Order: sequence, then structure tokens, then C-alpha cells
Amino acid sequence: MKESPNLRGARAFHLLSENMARTLTKNWWAWVLRGILAIIFGIIAFVVPESALFSLVMLFGAYSLIEGVVNSVAAVNAPHGSRRWWVLLAEGLVSILAGLVAFLFPGNTLLFFVMLIGTWAIFTGVFEIVAAIHLRREIDHEWLLALSGIFSIIIGVIFVFLPITGALALAFYIGFYAIIFGLLLVTLGLKLRFRQTRLTEKNRSAI
Repeated sequence: MKESPNLRGARAFHLLSENMARTLTKNWWAWVLRGILAIIFGIIAFVVPESALFSLVMLFGAYSLIEGVVNSVAAVNAPHGSRRWWVLLAEGLVSILAGLVAFLFPGNTLLFFVMLIGTWAIFTGVFEIVAAIHLRREIDHEWLLALSGIFSIIIGVIFVFLPITGALALAFYIGFYAIIFGLLLVTLGLKLRFRQTRLTEKNRSAI
């Protein structure tokens, strides 16, 4: 009897899932290590927030430089007669410039980042309040959306007018996220380690 395409697809998906689970289980220690590193980074962000912010600026600088080089190379290698090559080149040069500024003036770059985030938070808060007003007859608990908008505006104002305070708050937020993320990774790694031990014992008992 010929196997249906749906059944073949289901078996292939199951095989892929098994192989992925086997790979994850075998490398359980990598997840634990990543989690521990994330927790350490989070603790550093709380104890020495300047280090976390400096790392964030350096990461942005490296990303901008790489993106700029890639776009510039793509512009140079663009097909003859292409009308978009100059756009790629402009994007590449601006990205390279932004990356160099991040590396040469990390303090100014950080303050600009914080003020940009603050501006975004203010606009987001305004839109959330407007949406809550328009949706007050359509949904329940629309005040939660308005409260979220007010909170976003308050955070945005602090970030824009008190960028140093906003930078410290951002560092603490990053630290909190890193610690929670690290704990989740460590938990996952230990669960995978337990699964590997259980599978090993099961294989031994089957022999």
C-alpha cells in the first residue's frame, strides 16, 4: 500500500524533531554555560552598569561597521546599469560612520541611544492612550492600555530629559533580563542533562 504524502511528511517531521532533541540533549552543557555567562553579565550590569552600557554601544558599533562594509561591497558589485547602487553605498557609508562614532565616542553614542529610546517611548505612549480612548466602547479594561501609555510617556520623558538616569535604568533592565534569561537557560540545560541520563539508563536496561 502506497504511503500518503501527509504520513511521509509527519514521519519526516518526527525524525527531524528526534534528531534535534538528540542534538540538544547531547550538548546540554552548552546551554548551562550560556546561562551562567548570561547570569554573570546580568550581575555585572547591576554592580557596574557602565560596563553593560559600554558593551551595548560596542555591539552596536561592530554591527554598524559590518553592515556598512557589506552594503558598500554590494554597491560596488552591483550589476551595470543598476539604479540603486548609490543607495546601498550611501547606507554603507552612513553605517560605517555610525560604527566609527560608536567606537570613538561611546559616551555620546550612549546618550543619543537613550534619548532615541525615550522619544520612541513618548510617541508609543501617546498612541496607546489615543487607542484606549477610541477602544473604550469596544473592549473591556481599556484603562490598562491607557495606563501603559502613561507609563511609557513617563519613562520616555526621563530618558529624554535625564539621559544619564535613563542610561542607568536601561542598564538595570538589561541586567534583570540577562539574569532571568540565564536562569531559564540553566534550567533547560539541567532538564536536558536529566533527559540524557534517563535515556542512557534506558538503553543500558534494554541491553
